[in-house]
Amino acid sequence: MMEGDTNSVEEVGRLKAELDTVGDCVRWAEGCFERAELHFGHGTDNAWDEALHLVFGCLQLSLESDPGILACPLSEREKEAAIRLEQRRVAERLPVPYLTGKAWFAGLEFRIDRRAIIPRSPIAELITQEFSPWYAGSELHRVLDMCCGSGCIGLAVAAWMPGTRVDLVDIDEQALELARENARLLSLEARVSIEQSDYFSALRGRQYDLIVTNPPYVDEADLGSMPREYHYEPALALGSGSDGLDAIRTILSQAAHFLSPDGLLVAEVGNSWEALEQAFPALPFTWIELERGGHGVFVLTAQELMQGGESFA
Repeated sequence: MMEGDTNSVEEVGRLKAELDTVGDCVRWAEGCFERAELHFGHGTDNAWDEALHLVFGCLQLSLESDPGILACPLSEREKEAAIRLEQRRVAERLPVPYLTGKAWFAGLEFRIDRRAIIPRSPIAELITQEFSPWYAGSELHRVLDMCCGSGCIGLAVAAWMPGTRVDLVDIDEQALELARENARLLSLEARVSIEQSDYFSALRGRQYDLIVTNPPYVDEADLGSMPREYHYEPALALGSGSDGLDAIRTILSQAAHFLSPDGLLVAEVGNSWEALEQAFPALPFTWIELERGGHGVFVLTAQELMQGGESFA
């Protein structure tokens, strides 16, 4: 349904009569999404996958379900629920994860709402590889997820690497409450600590083998031109000053003091990677080539950060 079309009782009733199966709903949604020229960037990159995520999420179906499930008939209530969400996706441009209340990251299901940005970091690929070959120290024990938002990165680390203890910090208490909900959902409360901190201010005296961060990194120009879908996300978690580097500057200037001698910093800065290299020409950033897509993820060892200390003066 195109933006501006009615969501009337009559229209919903007509659609319910036409859409019988799961596959009918997915195919109808795909067509609506293509005609509406939606932006896909919160877990999918095309109309078919977007429709699958929405319909399966609405119906509490696993994305790993056998394709035969597309032929399954729907009840009247299920049809109406899927139709209503599909109409909202087009009319309001709300991202699918905010409509269904769930998002997938590193193979795990997370609860998500507008308290935090939607999980989509390419760092997920590194987590499933246990940060090999980039982390060259001894076994990982202590990990910090800086600017944790919904908790997806830190909680995925804890889930994939049971031998780790993970601290998750953020300045936004609403995002932290969502992270706590996700820790409970994944039964990880015993191995994670979730607390409010303005960057490293609450962490004095702690040392980590690994610091992972997906901080705000969108510059003013990009923030103003982002598709409507992104404007539903907390601005605090997206924008980071005129050049997009305010947050990462702070992290780079302090991270070495919280890393063990063999420690590693892993950070995502997206499209701001060129501005970062220009701002810190003395830092030997290693930019990771990601097999599953994405860009702007770098690693720096504790030693490289210490040696580049004068860059932060």
